[in-house]
Amino acid sequence: MEKEIYKGNILRLTEERIESTVWERVYLPSGVIIFPITNEGKIILIKERRPHESPQMRIKPISGILESEKGTPLENAQREMQEEIGLRAERMELLWTLTSTGTVNNTQYFFTAHGLSISKIPNPDGEDIVLEIIEYDPQELLSAILEDKIKWSMSTLGIFRLLKSLGLSI
Repeated sequence: MEKEIYKGNILRLTEERIESTVWERVYLPSGVIIFPITNEGKIILIKERRPHESPQMRIKPISGILESEKGTPLENAQREMQEEIGLRAERMELLWTLTSTGTVNNTQYFFTAHGLSISKIPNPDGEDIVLEIIEYDPQELLSAILEDKIKWSMSTLGIFRLLKSLGLSI
């Protein structure tokens, strides 16, 4: 039987004895990751202030914790875009759903966003958290990852899926 060891605002840690081994599991909130694509085919990422990380800023896709009480993953994705970059999508498509189970447990919903228009709503994390909005063409984005200008994370898996869906050889 799983026993809760720690429960914080963001993560929960449990352990469970199975046969002679104690297994630890981390439960993270599910999230949305959005790849807005401009009419020119550029992919929008942000440079975000991350005071709890080192270095204290990171280039990353638009993303957020899935807040089920505020709607579906698609509705959450639309809201995150409006909060972080002040844009709304006419059309959003689910690119991929990644569900991790075992030691780390959560689900990430990856979306592409098309037909972008201005629609800013307040960012509850603060308006100073997004330092810059950056547009990459697909090859530039791949190079930025391979040259370690964009740090590898779970989002990187989604970026690779996106680039492959756009016809880039990886």
